[in-house]
Amino acid sequence: MTSLKSLVAYSSRLLPTLRKQTHVIYIKRTFFLPRLFKRADGKCINPGRLSSSAAASAERSEDSFLKWVLLLIPATTFGLGTWQLRRRQWKMGLIDEMRRLTTAEPIPLPLDPNELNELEYRRVKVRGHYDHSQELYILPRSPVDPEKEAREAGGLSSSGETGANVITPFVCTDLGITILVNRGYVPRKKIRPETRMKGQFEGEMEVVGVVRLTEIRKPFVPNNDVDKNRWHFRDLEAMSRVTGATPIFIDADLGSTIPGGPVGGQTRITLRNEHMQYVVTWYGLCAATTYMWYAKFIKKIKL
Repeated sequence: MTSLKSLVAYSSRLLPTLRKQTHVIYIKRTFFLPRLFKRADGKCINPGRLSSSAAASAERSEDSFLKWVLLLIPATTFGLGTWQLRRRQWKMGLIDEMRRLTTAEPIPLPLDPNELNELEYRRVKVRGHYDHSQELYILPRSPVDPEKEAREAGGLSSSGETGANVITPFVCTDLGITILVNRGYVPRKKIRPETRMKGQFEGEMEVVGVVRLTEIRKPFVPNNDVDKNRWHFRDLEAMSRVTGATPIFIDADLGSTIPGGPVGGQTRITLRNEHMQYVVTWYGLCAATTYMWYAKFIKKIKL
């Protein structure tokens, strides 16, 4: 009986507490629900419709962002095409300048090193005689057609035939120094001097040639073998140490060729001029990506 009275008393105390908590929950629900699903004018909003509208708005925002980002592709390719076009104009001007220097009237060879450094490809003239006892050979080399080289400066071509360029010290009687002269090309079977004795002229003569500066070894080009007299690039300091000449180097022109000797005019103007290919490539990509962008975002065509 005592337990029953205790249970009734506990239930009497618990019931008011539950009522108060239920009232609070009800108040909270009625307070927040209108804010989530009612507009300011009191009309209800369908939650499903709200989700669809938000998704559509997010999709439009994403498309707008993608639209302007993708526009960078044709803009960039157009810029690259224009840059290559200007590079081509600069390269053509440089080739024309080199062609002008290699065909200009020759000037006396200056001795000032600073002045010589500004005269590469400039035609000069010297007077003296060759010292055939100290020939050097740059190989392998293919022959250069001087007339073709003047017409197609900037192109890279090879005849397939190989030999060597003969470098001979030249004693300048008018200047009192010895320089290095690239007399020209000989085929492989004519590299040894005894096979071309007719061209080993020892008298005094005038040589017209083109000033050349020292070269830096390019990747994959072998090192010069001084002991075997096999040179693969023009190292003026090393060549001068071997021959005792001043580090001044000229390519003899075709007119300075001695019958039976090396063929002069072996100045190769190797400036790559492939910019027009790049111009066509970049402008072509610009046109293609511009059309795709227009079809996708302006005409709304599914690609």
